[in-house]
Amino acid sequence: MNHSLKEKYHEVREIKSLKDLLDSSVKLYANRPAFLVKKEKGGEYYPIQYLQVKNDVDALGTKLIDMGLKDAKIAVIGENCYEWIISYFAVVNGTGVVVPLDKELSKEEIYNLLRTADCRAVFFTKGYEEYFADFDIDYKIRMKTYGDRTDLSQPLAESSSGGEDGKGILDWESMVAAGEKLLHTGNHSFVDAEIDPYEMKVILFTSGTTDAAKGVMLCHHNITTNIMDTCKIAYITPEDRSLSILPIHHTFESTMGMLLILYRGASAAFYEGLKYVNKNLAEAQATVLIGVPLIFESIYDKIWKQAEKTGKANQLRKAIKLNKTLKAMGIDTSKKLFKSVHEKFGGKLRLVISGAAAIDPKVLRGFEDLGFKMLQGYGLTECSPLVSGSPDFCNNYKKAGSVGPAVSSGEIKIVDKDEDGIGEIIFKGPNVMLGYYNMPDKTAEVLKDGWFYTGDLGFLDEEGWLYITGRKKNVIVTKTGKNIYPEEVEYYINRNKYIQESLVHGTFDEDNDDTQVSAQVRPNYDVIYEEFGESFGDEEVQSLIKRVISEINEKLPIYKRVRNIAVRKDEFIKTTTKKIQRHKNL
Repeated sequence: MNHSLKEKYHEVREIKSLKDLLDSSVKLYANRPAFLVKKEKGGEYYPIQYLQVKNDVDALGTKLIDMGLKDAKIAVIGENCYEWIISYFAVVNGTGVVVPLDKELSKEEIYNLLRTADCRAVFFTKGYEEYFADFDIDYKIRMKTYGDRTDLSQPLAESSSGGEDGKGILDWESMVAAGEKLLHTGNHSFVDAEIDPYEMKVILFTSGTTDAAKGVMLCHHNITTNIMDTCKIAYITPEDRSLSILPIHHTFESTMGMLLILYRGASAAFYEGLKYVNKNLAEAQATVLIGVPLIFESIYDKIWKQAEKTGKANQLRKAIKLNKTLKAMGIDTSKKLFKSVHEKFGGKLRLVISGAAAIDPKVLRGFEDLGFKMLQGYGLTECSPLVSGSPDFCNNYKKAGSVGPAVSSGEIKIVDKDEDGIGEIIFKGPNVMLGYYNMPDKTAEVLKDGWFYTGDLGFLDEEGWLYITGRKKNVIVTKTGKNIYPEEVEYYINRNKYIQESLVHGTFDEDNDDTQVSAQVRPNYDVIYEEFGESFGDEEVQSLIKRVISEINEKLPIYKRVRNIAVRKDEFIKTTTKKIQRHKNL
């Protein structure tokens, strides 16, 4: 550990579990706002206090146990909303095991993961109701994204049917109302539930197909140590407000954008969509924004396009130059010099945190030039997620290409280095997962002697700051931070009778300025000629394959769809064990 860093760490309070996190925050910040929600889309934000968060979690958790769901695996899926995070807490803090699911998965993938995890119940927002209308699961619970109560004195209606609507779907609010009644009659089954910080309580899937789905098993200790480690390098106060824009099932948003905010006594507002980011930042008076490079790069580009459009680009450049000179003298006039820029975000935004993919160093420096503190981190679902992060008390401008040093309780090593010192990044720390759910062989491949082998490539500088140079794994990463596993898409492609084998990889599309999915496909000529005749020409084969891929795409989320297809006649270059050698075929 770099001891000069340790001396500068921000103080943190010790927490042993997520239940401890919530209970202690409620004691410290009872009447402060925890969330900012809207009664209706486009309306104003209303605060929900920490006291209500605790009340709703306890009520819902009590009701879940009363329904016989103690120790059950329970999924949560849908848009970011208050009811999503309360459901998460109600499951993980005394009921059972929470299984957050990606809302962009196809219906087939969602069903597969629910069965893989053996879920007995699922929480979902209204838009996913049709997905579960005919799905066989013990309990289906519908959440809403707008219109939550913001005052505990406001009663919740409990239907006479216990919340069921005649379709076998339970209403979230009715369950909370029923739970409140149980609490008032002395049912403390949830409130008094003991938490083992080292027991698996979260399953996060890294992929969605039958063959490739890997459930990352996390415990309370994994997550709470990562929260404390992050708060040592990123100072969040009870006065801070964040705007939740990343998918809440994603461990980056879940840990950093929700749990960490609640740990610090701050508040989180839920945004209404990407095109409303600036509007919602201003409405919520947000001071912190956590996102992915695509969002920050888009915001930065818009700032400069607007400056060019209004003829103020040269003036902005001069102001940046002046600001740098003043900063070097210990004078920071950013807020005054760039008042019009800051006002576009509500005038309060002070800290932006980027993760899930590498950000252009020019953009990071650009935000710093305009008076915003910008941090970036490197993490993986398997590490809860943060492995390294740039501290807010360091010169991140100078090290804009780095993802920072290891978190305080962790250690990073580079193994199998090449002549430039670049090798695989491995990590050890209390935030490393327990393993992959029901996959001991896959677990053994990445966990060795306490070290997690990330599959990513990089190097450490003399001060222990990590630089990512590439991916050892085959994963395709989009600018929005989406991970696409080639084997997953290949699984779907290779199932088709007209296809012998395929190779999926990422290609950069300059028009869209993002990585897209491409595929090399070797047709199964024997089947094709048998069905269509020997005279079936190359153009007809190409048309057939394109039609097949188009049909396969319909079953995949938009970001996983194959955009470029190359049909090849010759066999792929393979190893002696007949495995396709990816790098030699690209």
